[in-house]
Amino acid sequence: VPQADSSWRRERILGVPLCREDCEQWWQDCRDALTCKENWHKGWNWATGTNRCPWGSPCRPFSQVFPGPKELCERIWSGSFSYSPERRGSGRCIQLWFDPARGNPNAAVARYYAWKKRSSPAPERDRAVAALPCPALLLLLPLAPVLLPRGAGGPRGWGSL
Repeated sequence: VPQADSSWRRERILGVPLCREDCEQWWQDCRDALTCKENWHKGWNWATGTNRCPWGSPCRPFSQVFPGPKELCERIWSGSFSYSPERRGSGRCIQLWFDPARGNPNAAVARYYAWKKRSSPAPERDRAVAALPCPALLLLLPLAPVLLPRGAGGPRGWGSL
């Protein structure tokens, strides 16, 4: 978890590998929805106390702003996530949607990257490894979508987390 030079947080995640199917599903769910920004991480108009599109930013379909799943996953939160070629269940990528009654598959991913970082003889350059040493951080991942406006998750919604 790299340090962040920001007034509203001290750390951030970078390059967390999202499973290919999850990026593809996210893009499919939202491709016809509208957005006014490519990077949701910053640059909102907070004049009303809630995040609004910046003045003069036209709404466009996601499919125009993000031509494909890779662009969506890697650009929407300014590099917080990366599109992974790995598949769900591989233990090498984060799953956005899972049934909590069956356990959190992301805990194994966190353990893998923590182990990989500890057992590496040289400093690890993999941004995903730097982003996942703390399994407790993964517990917060399902809470992030709750902060999005109702309906922002597309027809399927974020409720499937």
